[in-house]
Amino acid sequence: MFPLSLSLDNGRASVNDNGAYAVKPERDAVNRNMGSLYPAFDHLQGHAVRHPVPHMQQAFQGQPTPSIAVTVPHPPAIRPRVRARRGQATDPHSIAERLRRERISERIKALQELVPSCNKTDRAAMLDEILDYVKFLRLQVKIVLFLLLLIDAAVVYSNAEENFDVRSHLSTVTRYHMAKDISHNSYVPSNIPDQCKPIHLNVVARHGTRAPTKKKLKELDALASRLEVLLENVKEQKFPAWLWGWKSPWTGKHKGGELISEGENELYELGVRTREKFPELFKEDYHPDVYPIKATQISRASASAVAFGMGLFSDRGKLGPGRHRAFAVISESRASDIMLRFHDCCQNYKAFRKSQEPYVDKLKEPVLNKIAQELVTRWGLKFTTHDVSSLWFLCKQEASLLNTTDRACALFSSSEVGLLEWTDDLEVFIVKGYGNSLNYRMGVPLLEDVIQSMEETIKSKEDELVHGSYELARLRFAHAETLLPFSCLIGLFLDGPEFEKILKEQSLELPPKPPQKRIWHGSTIAPFAGNNMLVLYSCPSNNTSKYFVQVLHNERPIPLAGCGDSDFCPFEVFKEKIAAPHLKHKYDDLCKVESDETKQINPTSMFWQIFSWIFLTSGAQAQKEEL
Repeated sequence: MFPLSLSLDNGRASVNDNGAYAVKPERDAVNRNMGSLYPAFDHLQGHAVRHPVPHMQQAFQGQPTPSIAVTVPHPPAIRPRVRARRGQATDPHSIAERLRRERISERIKALQELVPSCNKTDRAAMLDEILDYVKFLRLQVKIVLFLLLLIDAAVVYSNAEENFDVRSHLSTVTRYHMAKDISHNSYVPSNIPDQCKPIHLNVVARHGTRAPTKKKLKELDALASRLEVLLENVKEQKFPAWLWGWKSPWTGKHKGGELISEGENELYELGVRTREKFPELFKEDYHPDVYPIKATQISRASASAVAFGMGLFSDRGKLGPGRHRAFAVISESRASDIMLRFHDCCQNYKAFRKSQEPYVDKLKEPVLNKIAQELVTRWGLKFTTHDVSSLWFLCKQEASLLNTTDRACALFSSSEVGLLEWTDDLEVFIVKGYGNSLNYRMGVPLLEDVIQSMEETIKSKEDELVHGSYELARLRFAHAETLLPFSCLIGLFLDGPEFEKILKEQSLELPPKPPQKRIWHGSTIAPFAGNNMLVLYSCPSNNTSKYFVQVLHNERPIPLAGCGDSDFCPFEVFKEKIAAPHLKHKYDDLCKVESDETKQINPTSMFWQIFSWIFLTSGAQAQKEEL
């Protein structure tokens, strides 16, 4: 109980030592008792504002104390009372809590409607059931995503199989019309200024598509005999029917390696496109000193030169309906042709290539073994690694020469074709490419000839000779063993660090194995009729250099690692940074080595002469397998 009698003193506030008004203790007690009986009263009391009175300085003795007027703040307006239902509180905290519980109930009810067969009355049990359903949905989502990924992968694989054309994956046996449109990067060529005009063209081209060589014809005949043995005791036929009684399409041929009609057409059309691309260079009448054409003594190379010339000079003469004209093709003896057949005249290279055969076979062996096992499982025939090599060669010949891809090539999957192509590219890289500096540095006579032709043209231009009175193009036709080293000499298919390595005569890393991506593809580097064109431009108004070199590989601009990955390189930079490091080497020093035993032998005796005539001569005349 609390006293009901109130005095003025009970409601009067006193000033404490700090000058602030303090409420009497009795009044505090009343307020607390009223708040306990009537919660609304306590709520109103919480809004009462008690402002402390500022501390006033003590007046001097004798001075009158100023009167202080205390302003008591008006109490806040009382909120309108909310009439609560029976059993409900009306204070704000209770109302807010009630509203929160109602919202929770509404959301739980909505969630309960989303979950099928969720009729639990116990909230905890109901939430457990909802949680299990959510976990179930998450699992379903994961399963659906996994299935979608599988379907997507299957579609991609199916499209890849459908879009896969084995004819673009035949390494150096790839036809030119398949290779020239292959692009393994998104390189954007330079924009050549309008004032720059071509003044000279160097061409180094491989011969067109050819028939199998005599050695390979024998291998195909041996494959036919081998297939007969494999099929003798087969009980269950899982293999294609065409293997029964198969014979080589070239059975009965005794000669090989000649340029076929498809190869002739490749070079003819290349000649036509070259004239259309550079009309300023080929508007003059033909003269052998203005347009010299060179080829090796091998028939497929010289025939390629003739086909190219017919396309280049078509409609320029009076021969036949095509208005062709005669032109000269110059060839040097294959025994002394260090310009285009440097590989055949370099004794050190021959020894190196022979020494690399076991190493190359060892690298190929795991791939051939794996594919042989796959073929045994797939077709039920006991294929060996040698059989795999022979079938792969047959696939390349059928696809390239006969345009047939549903027989030997169909024995392999697309991934197996990619691996077999890689083994071919690997061999080309090791014995003809960047695998050893000798592979390409023995081509310095050809590089010297290219630089010399450009310098002579620049001199003629500086001397203001009449256009057509000096050489405008130098055209050469040879083999893959010529084109590959020359591409390496000028630093094609390299990045910056790799270019620095070859300048230091360091070997590069081998091309990575599929499915890893690689730059080195025989199908683009040296296909049938593959070519490099070096175009010399004159840019009179250019402030940095007057002459530039652009390199076209298979008729497309290609970046030069030695010129900052640009395809439009100042001639001085091309000569000093790309050519000069190789030109310091001499062909004779690279290729001819006399052993001490050779120096000590004096072949004056009749016995030595007979020995040399019998053995050395026959060895020099031995036929070599060439691309």
